[in-house]
Amino acid sequence: MQDVNKSATELLASVQAAMGKLKIDDLATQLIELEAKSSQADFWSDNLQAQEVMKQKSSLEVRVKPWQKLEAAIKDIVEMASLGDASLADDLTNQLTQAQKDFDDLRGELKFAGPHDSYNAILSIYAGAGGTDAQDWAQMLLRMYVRWAEKHDVEVKSIDQSDGEEAGIKSVSMQLSGKFVYGQLKSEHGVHRLVRLSPFNSDNLRQTSFAKVEVLPQIDQPNEVEIDDKDLKIDVFRSGGKGGQSVNTTDSAVRVTHLPTNIVVSIQNERSQLQNKETAMTILRSKLAQLSEEQHQQNVRDLKGPNEQAAWGNQIRSYVLHPYKQVKDLRTRYETSDIDGVLDGNLDDLIDAYLEHSLGG
Repeated sequence: MQDVNKSATELLASVQAAMGKLKIDDLATQLIELEAKSSQADFWSDNLQAQEVMKQKSSLEVRVKPWQKLEAAIKDIVEMASLGDASLADDLTNQLTQAQKDFDDLRGELKFAGPHDSYNAILSIYAGAGGTDAQDWAQMLLRMYVRWAEKHDVEVKSIDQSDGEEAGIKSVSMQLSGKFVYGQLKSEHGVHRLVRLSPFNSDNLRQTSFAKVEVLPQIDQPNEVEIDDKDLKIDVFRSGGKGGQSVNTTDSAVRVTHLPTNIVVSIQNERSQLQNKETAMTILRSKLAQLSEEQHQQNVRDLKGPNEQAAWGNQIRSYVLHPYKQVKDLRTRYETSDIDGVLDGNLDDLIDAYLEHSLGG
């Protein structure tokens, strides 16, 4: 029984250390506050706000409850083992084995200990150099991420899309909701390069195309990123393109400019000007949160705007379809010849390689 007690005590220490890194106690406090809110008599008087609280509560439960349950189970094993009752040895050993297995399963979450890793994500794709080929490449990347989302039970909601003249898309933005979505997809942020025989060239020549992928943590709560109203320039204008008669004939589109960084967000997807403004502000907060993380600045006014031109040269991954087949990540040096699988959404090995690389593994 001493061996069981010793092993259980060591496992408990490991679990509590992991919980500390993941700030499970802080998340548990947030969960208690949300549970108190949801039990108030007038909770459902504001239906939209209530739905948002329930969504946050559900998300926190998924993260907090398994760790709390595991910690409680190991504490019980330690307590029972300390009694020294030999008749309990086999049962406690089995419980300890199960607890170790549960910990091994949960330990993967340690890869997602970044400040925004547990957040949902806003993912945007912009066609770069390469004309119609680049716009087609942007469309291929969109399909790749949608297929990845389908495989991981991640909800995808379109924010905005601009179609290409001949084929593909000029740009697209979408919200992805699920467990550790930003923590996983932040590996995709950067420039993606495609080499292939062009289907749009009559000579069928080899063509290199570029697309920029932007991945942001979705910051819904205004108090998470403090923005001074004096730093904002807000313009409204008439929506263009597809969207129906109502969209095209009202000044519902919104353009928000953050003056200190010169970041501009334009949204015209929704019918309502207020909805477009809220979406634009969510994206602006998300962009500023990511910049704060990259530049290690707490004060939003101290941030420097992203250098778009330099970013286009920031190539992170190459996809080669001709004269051979290969996907190579230039940061982690991970490569695979299964380019068809990758383009069909099988990104987990690339994501894991990035996470291991980020941890120094």
